[in-house]
Amino acid sequence: MRSPRPLVQALLAAVLLAGCSSYRPAPAAFHEVLNEPYRLGAGDRIRVTVFEQEGLTNVYSIDQSGYIAFPLIGPVPTRGHTAQQIESTIAAKLRKGYLRSPDVSVEVDRYRPIFVMGEVGAAGQYSYVPGLTAQKAIAIAGGFTPRANQADIDVTRDINGKVMTGRVLTSDPLLPGDTVYVRERLF
Repeated sequence: MRSPRPLVQALLAAVLLAGCSSYRPAPAAFHEVLNEPYRLGAGDRIRVTVFEQEGLTNVYSIDQSGYIAFPLIGPVPTRGHTAQQIESTIAAKLRKGYLRSPDVSVEVDRYRPIFVMGEVGAAGQYSYVPGLTAQKAIAIAGGFTPRANQADIDVTRDINGKVMTGRVLTSDPLLPGDTVYVRERLF
């Protein structure tokens, strides 16, 4: 009768290789987008200030289709644009028959939320603040559970309209709209 040892070793090797096959390092675009200007999206809220125009100065929420409803000029496309691009767009539209020389300023009032899932104390939706890292987001979500893999986590991010998932360190920065997933450790 043969020893079951080679069979056990082969099964163990297969299990370990199967665990490695799901490894997805973060694509290069994951880190490149951190150095680019912030692009607005649905769920963000912006403060538009038109100098000496109290009726136009307000906070506007970006709707699901990526627009804000601005008085006098109507819908303004904002998804995928920077705050500076929106300033130029609003000023150009206001120049066409409404104001002679509009001075427009746009700033982000509230970022879209992040989502934390998996082996954390309280999975859910949380407010984004500039400078948020994966580790800080996990702390906000109640910290790691005893079964959590604390070495690295999976982040899903929308980059230029393409949804990507990659494995990053807990010290990596997050962006608004990111989804953080903490995996369960094997042992």
